[in-house]
Amino acid sequence: MSESLKNKTVKGTIWSSLERFSVQGIQFVVMIIMARILTPADYGLVGMLAIFIAISQSLVDSGFSQALIRKQDRSEIDNSTVFYFNIAVGIVMYLILFFSAPLIADFYNEPLLVPITRAIGLSVVFNSLAVVQRALLTVKLDFKTQAKASLIGALISGAIGIGMAYTGFGVWAIVWQQLLNLAIITTLLWILSHWKPVWAYSWKSFRELFNFGSKLLASGLLDTIYKNLYLIVIGKFFKASDLGYYTRAHQFTDFASSNITGIFQRVTYPVLSTIQDNDERLADVYRRLLKTSAFIIFPLMMGLGAIAKPMILSFLTKEWLFSAVLIQILCFSQMWYPVHAINLNLLQVKGRSDLFLKLEIIKKIVITITLCITLPFGLIPMCWGMLANSIIALVINTHYTGKLIHLGFFSQMKDLLPTLLLSLATGAIVYLTVSSIHLNSWVTLGIGIVEGILIYILAAKLLRFKEFSELLSIVRRK
Repeated sequence: MSESLKNKTVKGTIWSSLERFSVQGIQFVVMIIMARILTPADYGLVGMLAIFIAISQSLVDSGFSQALIRKQDRSEIDNSTVFYFNIAVGIVMYLILFFSAPLIADFYNEPLLVPITRAIGLSVVFNSLAVVQRALLTVKLDFKTQAKASLIGALISGAIGIGMAYTGFGVWAIVWQQLLNLAIITTLLWILSHWKPVWAYSWKSFRELFNFGSKLLASGLLDTIYKNLYLIVIGKFFKASDLGYYTRAHQFTDFASSNITGIFQRVTYPVLSTIQDNDERLADVYRRLLKTSAFIIFPLMMGLGAIAKPMILSFLTKEWLFSAVLIQILCFSQMWYPVHAINLNLLQVKGRSDLFLKLEIIKKIVITITLCITLPFGLIPMCWGMLANSIIALVINTHYTGKLIHLGFFSQMKDLLPTLLLSLATGAIVYLTVSSIHLNSWVTLGIGIVEGILIYILAAKLLRFKEFSELLSIVRRK
């Protein structure tokens, strides 16, 4: 990796990390405070709508943001064309949500979902107004500006959400907290990005971008539907409180897994796009990114699973304890997310959105089969099924990466094996420790965290992990 490219990657990663973890950290604290006031059923009601909102968001973007980022000679006509298309689709999707709200409520047999759907559906319109701004800032690896907007939005909306929860607004505290967050972020991105659309629309530009983005749209829709499929199935066949337990467990694991994955995905895609025609260099940069991401995410997920019980007791209450069991299983599944993401990024970088779509179809068929098998046995077997899906997807993704740059499944696993073994060993030691002591949950949690950090860092240093040395040098420089 050249020094200039490395510096840009490091700088982008740092600011992307600051945005993700400062914002998500605030939202995480807000969630904990609100969850202590509200009930699992309140969160379950909002969780029932997740799939409908997520599908709408995918249609709004339509793969255009990725197409803009990848295109090296993008013009103002391209940017404005995407902008106007996004707004049009955003309005159409909101109208569909508005008029289908009674049908959604009937599906779940929850009348309160009618006004909730019509309110929270506005988030689709807010997001449509800022897709291009985000894409152009990402091209420049300007995550600092995005961090400012997101941080201010999280602080203001979080304070208002907590206030509404305390004053008895119930589920509406969650709804308005989410809406205000998006409205504030969108407004600030318009102010801070310094980009404004021109009065122009090009069908030629649309067709060119859509040719690449349409396949990503189809892939994204499949991924969105299946990521949220468990929410709709649990909401339909289980109690709202069960969906509340699952959504909280998923949020805890997402905080570590998906956020770090999102950071690497946002930074690596524009970086790798700049060297898309140099396979040798691409493979070298790819391997280093893969090993670094695993060195961070593997121990985090194993540690999270190990301290799940005292963490839930400390942050929430005994009412939420069942979520700890789900967290322990989901950690094994979500630890592989960054590996999936970087593999899929490579397909996009190489312009193989057709192959990207093919892989998504295959993986979704596997998920459907697994869900049908595990559903009759309950929520815990369904989570184990998610782990099986993750492993199968890993084999499929790495197989096709191997064909493109000769780094297949076994090559990648060989690179990741030392980190995987160390993470599993650290997680096992921490789990045995927190299970054997019977102290206050906060004390137990603190012991588990400190022990895990010390064991992992000391072992990585003694075993001379190259990833540890690189991360340490970055920290010292910054």
